[in-house]
This record gives sequence, structure tokens and C-alpha cells, in this order.
Amino acid sequence: MAYTKGEAIKDDVIRESEIKVFATEDRGGRKWINKPNKKLQKPLISFASDSNAAVHPNILSAINSVNQGHVISYGDDIFTQSAVKKFEEHFGKDIEVYFVFNGTAANVLGLSAMVEPFNSVICSEVAHIDKDECCAPERFIGCKLVTIPTKDGKMRIEQIKEHIHSLGNQHRAQPKVISITQATELGTVYKPEEIKVIADFAHKNQLFLHMDGARLSNAAASLNVKLRQITADVGVDVLSFGGTKNGMMFGEAVIFFKRKLPENFKYIRKQGMQLASKMRFISAQFEALLSNNLWLKNAKHANEMARLLARKIEEVPDTKITQEVEANAVFAIVPPKYVSLLREKYFFYIWNREKSEVRWMASFDTTKEDVKKFVNVIEKTARSI
Repeated sequence: MAYTKGEAIKDDVIRESEIKVFATEDRGGRKWINKPNKKLQKPLISFASDSNAAVHPNILSAINSVNQGHVISYGDDIFTQSAVKKFEEHFGKDIEVYFVFNGTAANVLGLSAMVEPFNSVICSEVAHIDKDECCAPERFIGCKLVTIPTKDGKMRIEQIKEHIHSLGNQHRAQPKVISITQATELGTVYKPEEIKVIADFAHKNQLFLHMDGARLSNAAASLNVKLRQITADVGVDVLSFGGTKNGMMFGEAVIFFKRKLPENFKYIRKQGMQLASKMRFISAQFEALLSNNLWLKNAKHANEMARLLARKIEEVPDTKITQEVEANAVFAIVPPKYVSLLREKYFFYIWNREKSEVRWMASFDTTKEDVKKFVNVIEKTARSI
């Protein structure tokens, strides 16, 4: 027998509870996968990422419902057309929507439609496009990313202005896009008026505003606004709209609010290896997510669980919440001696090792009982040290 192991990333710890073990045996030169180790079949809850969550049952049902017969491929099917109409209901009719497989592709390809290699993209120092996309923007777009310091994940006009002075200078990269994340990587949320100020500034200086909306649903739920009120209505030009972190199996959408921008995007998507042949299986998920307020219910619940976790953590000695809990993320400083013990039972990421700051994420399928058990472990750990 041979065994394969998958290890938790972003740190140097391999946790057995996160390892999927499958027995394989060689039969005539072919590998056959036997049943998973029964000991590891118990479902696990982690607070590492909403990407770790399960798939919502309605999404699975939607996938199954379109898994019948043959339909035209590459997005020319009735299911994709129907899903696009759902997007128009939420974001307005004057939009162009393109489906891709993942968030990095949505960001990189969306940015590609707005820039030339001599341009630059202004973003925060914690932006996903800068920190967590393995230089994909630089590699595939050929542009420079200019990062701005931030304490809460947000950028301010005063900071952005400093990087606009090079416009017209042939020796410097030419700023062309301001990219913001909603909700931010630190779990905070831009208010509609804050986005509009940035959009107005961008447009005044012939720049575009891009939004990484991997958790846009959580932001809208937090602000109690419609999706278009923090995108189309406040001047966003291109949006990466997330589905995976809010209950979908896979799939993101690139939405253009300016008709001239996506003129060549179908070619960009194809070159970017993101044109799905069986697109109906992405489209069906989005239609389900955007129907009957499922996107909102999922996001609201995740946000509520994050707030519940934060309230409980505030009562634990020697811990400190470091960011406003406005979406579904909780950032906290936890003594290093707690962290190592906690991660023996729960997987989560250390955000800043020097400060011993951790990030905990709640998901649509996080329950009050999950939070209670996690906090009990934290409290027990604190008492034992």
C-alpha cells in the first residue's frame, strides 16, 4: 500500500486532522484508490477560510438539475443566458458578465482589459492581487503593482494622490487602475460614499476603478444594501464577483459596468485559459446563488457567526481583537503559547507572526455550536497555561 498526503499551506505545520489519506495499490501499473481512512471521515470545521467550507445544498441541486442531456458549449447555452439575466437584476442591465473558474483569474483577466504593460495598478499593501496571487498580475498583465500602506485594509484619496504625479512622465509607469477589495482583506468594509469618492477621483484622472469582490456579498450584507449600491451606483468599472467563498463549488464572475471595456474580453478570457466548455455548471450555480436571496442569507449568517466569535473572544484573557468585525473575518492577537496548542485541534492561519495576530473566518455553514466549541477550547487553553 502507498499513501498520499495533502498538507495545510501558508505555514510550516502539517496537521494530521487536515490530511486526507487514501490507500492506493498498484494493479497492473494502474493506481486504484480505496476507501478513505475511516478515522478521518469525520467532517471537520476550521476557522481558516471560507474557501474551506462545504457547498450549499441549493448549489449542488442546481448543478444536478442541469446535468441532463447535451447543450451548446462555451456559454452559448440557455442556462448561462438565464444566469446573466440574474446578474442584470442585481447589478443593472447595462453590464457585461463573463464567468471564470477562480478568483485569481477574475482579478487578473479583469485588470487585463484595462491596462497596457507600461501602466500600473494602485492597491493596498494587503491586497489579494499583491499578496496571494503568486505574482499572477505581474506575470500575465506585465504591469507594476503600486502598494499603499493601510491599517484597516482601506485606501484613502490622500494616499492615492501621491502616486498620480507621474502621469505623463515617459520615464515612469503610468497609473491606470485603482483596485480596492470589498470586503477588505482585513475584514473591514468600504461604505458606498467611500467608494464613490475613490471612483470620482479615478475618473477625474482618467483611471479605472477595479473591485475585488470575492466577499462582496458579505460587504453588502454588513451594510444592508443591494449589490449594485456598492458597485454600479458608485462608479466601479470592473468587478470580480465571488461565488466560491459564499457557498458555491467553484466559479467567479467578471462584470464590466462600462460597455467599451470588454470589447476584446472574450479573447482575453480564452487566452487566459478560463473559457469553460461546460459553462452551464458554473452558470447554474450563480443562478441559484442570486435567486431567493441565497447570496444574502449565506453572507448574513457568516457575518453573524464572526460577530458572535468576536464577542466571545473579547472575554478571553490575554486576547485582543485588532480590526472592526464588519464582515465574516475576525483578527485577534493571541499569545503564541495559545496558538500552538489551539492549532493541535483547529486549523487557522497566523496573519502576523511578529504580533502573534491570527485570522479566523466564519462561513455560511458555521454554526453557533461550532463557535461555542471553538471558544471553549480557547478558554480551556487559556486556563491551562
